[in-house]
Amino acid sequence: MRPFPIDLKSMHNPAGDTYAHGTQEWARHTLNIQDGCYHDCRYCYAKALAIRFKRSTPTDWSHPRLRVKALDKSYRKRAGRIMFPSSHDITEDNLDACLSVLRNVVNRGNDVLIVTKPSLAVVKPLCRELHPYRSSVTFRITIGSASDTVLRFWEPNAPRYRQRLAALKHAAERGFQTSVSCEPMLDDRIEKVISDVRPYVTDSIWIGQANRLRQIIAMNCPDDPDANTKAEELLEFQDSSRIENLYLKYRSDRQIRWKDSIKKRLGLSRPVMHGLDV
Repeated sequence: MRPFPIDLKSMHNPAGDTYAHGTQEWARHTLNIQDGCYHDCRYCYAKALAIRFKRSTPTDWSHPRLRVKALDKSYRKRAGRIMFPSSHDITEDNLDACLSVLRNVVNRGNDVLIVTKPSLAVVKPLCRELHPYRSSVTFRITIGSASDTVLRFWEPNAPRYRQRLAALKHAAERGFQTSVSCEPMLDDRIEKVISDVRPYVTDSIWIGQANRLRQIIAMNCPDDPDANTKAEELLEFQDSSRIENLYLKYRSDRQIRWKDSIKKRLGLSRPVMHGLDV
């Protein structure tokens, strides 16, 4: 029997309900303003879904298109946190459009979680423009590895490690709540990321594994033997013993939180309500 605490009351799943997973763990609502993403991450679930439902192709995804209706919309106050974005990223190319929508959203009194793999050139204007609303804005920077070689393979066009660290530090120094998402972990040295980001994290560090990786790689990277090989290596790293050891190492760490993929695997309590960020 695994030595992990199970809260039976929290584990109860009412009829018809499902456990919060994916974006549901962090926010009640999601908001996106474009189709496709320049960063073109190989493990991207949004890309795989778009390909599956014939809204994109593996090559078209990295040439995003703004949604005009999303830019012109007048956003209202929502109950619960809004995650922006969830199926693309904020880049220098779409920064002005993202800022316009973000100002619209926070002006209505919304609580916003900005999830991004940013450069400093993106975070500086975001912090400057959103500074009056900083109590309602949290930055969650995605960093799955401290190795630029690893990041370059899995996230070809995204900013490198030191750029993301600098962006995280800048947001923290400007008084924003800051967090890091290590989902998916992209190698077996995630402890390096955790150690490096701690001084600049005011909220939480999330740990998660790659989900449905074989299926996603088949959609996103057809006829790419390197992607298949790297995916198998990553899945081997994510075997049960490694995940269990990682949990045992950080189980008492108040900053570390576990994504549903790991909670399910280890028998940890899993919330049903969306947007609890726990």
